[in-house]
Amino acid sequence: MKWNRLLLLSTLSLVLLAGAGCAHTYYPPNQAPPPVAQVPPLIQLADRNGFQTGRADGQRDVFNGYPYEARRTRAYHETPGYDANLGPLGQYRNAFRNAYLRGYEAGYYHR
Repeated sequence: MKWNRLLLLSTLSLVLLAGAGCAHTYYPPNQAPPPVAQVPPLIQLADRNGFQTGRADGQRDVFNGYPYEARRTRAYHETPGYDANLGPLGQYRNAFRNAYLRGYEAGYYHR
């Protein structure tokens, strides 16, 4: 009986000691972080202009009691603020309209 306890205790000690020795944390070699994508100036301009214009229009419409109609506004269709030196109109128009819708919603719902 005494030998069984001693055998059990020694076996358990070896298992715990071996398990602790295997618990090694692996640290991968230093790697450079992935490159951050640069947003072209044309898209930055469209985002800024679209969001600001949309927010102002949304605030004005809710103040005047108009229904939510972001896609029916003049600014949404005309996409003001385009600079031909920065790139094609189509890219500006898409970015402006997406930002305009976000801004209009933020202004209309006071977010």
